Amino acid sequence: MIEHIRMNNVQRFTGFGALYDENRPTAPHEVVKLLTTYLQRKPQTVVDVGCGTGLSSFLWLDEADYILGVEPSDDMRSVALAKWEAINKPDKLQFVSGLSHQLEVPSASVDILTCSQSFHWMEPQSTLREFARVLRPGGVFAAYDCDWPPAIDWTIEEQYLRINALGDTRAAELAQGEQQAFKWNKDEHLQNIRNSGLFRYSREIVFHHWETCDATRYVNIALSQGGLQTALKLGADELHEEVAAFRELVAQVFAGEERQILFSYRMRLGIV
Repeated sequence: MIEHIRMNNVQRFTGFGALYDENRPTAPHEVVKLLTTYLQRKPQTVVDVGCGTGLSSFLWLDEADYILGVEPSDDMRSVALAKWEAINKPDKLQFVSGLSHQLEVPSASVDILTCSQSFHWMEPQSTLREFARVLRPGGVFAAYDCDWPPAIDWTIEEQYLRINALGDTRAAELAQGEQQAFKWNKDEHLQNIRNSGLFRYSREIVFHHWETCDATRYVNIALSQGGLQTALKLGADELHEEVAAFRELVAQVFAGEERQILFSYRMRLGIV
């Protein structure tokens, strides 16, 4: 059963790697500052699990001796590799295929291990055991996520939530039972870390980051959500009308201008 869920979760992200990469927020530098503060030194090795298109991996290029991005989706990883090639293939950064509970990484070899917008797709018990195995004593694990939608205007935020709820509902209706993806509850991340008994200290940290955005990007952030994409791929054509209405509303709010939007983050971390 768990293996079916893992494969379905990987397949959920097929077909929209470029859309995801071009519109999702880049991990803010606060992540580096927070985690290196807890580590108390510059990390030698950072492993970014469920790294997607590398938005949370490239962040460490000037901050660690070696960075490994692990991503099971070929579609997502191909975008990361294309960006890696465009900056002349630095040896200190590598991207590989892999699953969170079976990392091809030596034991006690990792200083910082991160999951950006991804830990909720991983079975927590087997994953946390594997993370604790590869982390050095004193090493830091951090799962961090955005709150959706990004903050700017209540009218478009309300519609953002509405069309994504419709997407999730239609995806669940159209997918065959054995093909459905499964998300673990983000609100249980911290308790799962504590219940594992593998980390000597754990806590939650909340921070935020402002980014510039235009109407097209704001709409595309909504469209980059997996539930909506899955529903559209499975033939929920009625959602195109909903998306068109959302696009029109966002255009009215932005009025042809770029605006500042706020991404709020929640980080759950554990120290081995």
